Amino acid sequence: MINRRTALASTVAAFAVVASGAALAQSKTLYVGMNGGNFERTFTQAVFPEFEKANDVKIVVVPGTSSDILAKATAAKDKPQMHVMFLDDGVMVRAIGAGLCEKLKPGPELAELAQGTRMKDDMAVGIDLGMTGLAYNKKMFDEKGWAAPTSWMDLADPKFKGKVVFQSASASSFGLHAFLMFNRIQGGNETNVEPGFSKFRDLIGKNVLEFIPSSAKISEMVQTGEAAIFPLTPTAVATLKEKGIAAEYAQPKEGSVVLMVAQCVIANNSEPELAQKLAAYLLSADAQSKALAAGNVVPSNTKAKATTPEAEEKLKAFHANMKTAVTLDWDAINAKRPEWNSRWNKMIER
Repeated sequence: MINRRTALASTVAAFAVVASGAALAQSKTLYVGMNGGNFERTFTQAVFPEFEKANDVKIVVVPGTSSDILAKATAAKDKPQMHVMFLDDGVMVRAIGAGLCEKLKPGPELAELAQGTRMKDDMAVGIDLGMTGLAYNKKMFDEKGWAAPTSWMDLADPKFKGKVVFQSASASSFGLHAFLMFNRIQGGNETNVEPGFSKFRDLIGKNVLEFIPSSAKISEMVQTGEAAIFPLTPTAVATLKEKGIAAEYAQPKEGSVVLMVAQCVIANNSEPELAQKLAAYLLSADAQSKALAAGNVVPSNTKAKATTPEAEEKLKAFHANMKTAVTLDWDAINAKRPEWNSRWNKMIER
């Protein structure tokens, strides 16, 4: 009798081990490359959990700037470590050209997207709509009696000497956008950046306190009173304000620059079906409504809803500013970007 019980217990234990192994085998991990900070916090706290629960999967964010994520994806092209990545639109054009993305599967979400958000052949799709304009330290402006900025050329105003914070044009989309708008004002375009490079140091460069690789330091520099004016997006400004930091957004009269964060499924990844399923979910009205409410991420899905009056006001302001937003020629930019980066680092930030 004891032997039968022992045998039965052993059998049950064996089944339990097998069942446990099966459960563990079903639980998979997807790695998503994206910007850290607000983006990472928004998606990990408000957007990913529903998908994780429904699909028995863990989503891990690989944080970094678009350039960082692109470099990681390029280095692991033959054996991808990530499954989905978010990149600024200009960087995404490079990723597609390098064969790092696979075509998104057709689905109802694609038909709901705003015009201009589906990139060539649906190899990538916009997931967050934005723009780079000017932001300023409202506390400082109020104390000094300064009017809100109205032009990209305000960055060259002598009263801001030592108070301009500028993101590196070789590392940041914000810095590159501001430089290219300055270049346009000086008579150049994306195929001719000589006016920008020849005049930047004397006009804007002399006012710059520090060139920073990303916008992570701006909140600190506003609070310490070091930063008066800097290129930034309305979304980033809204996030600063929610933290009690005295920042405001200003739309330059020459126009802001369209900045779309796009997502793509990484080619030859280890979980192609699940990665495609995640990409489709992230484009859905439900997921994008959550991202808007939790982190001011402006939806590309036209059916996404603003869940609060505050979010509705932000969307209205965004769409009003989009009427004067400028779209850059990314094919021209990417063809010369390595050369520009070298010139920027030698001529501007040296």
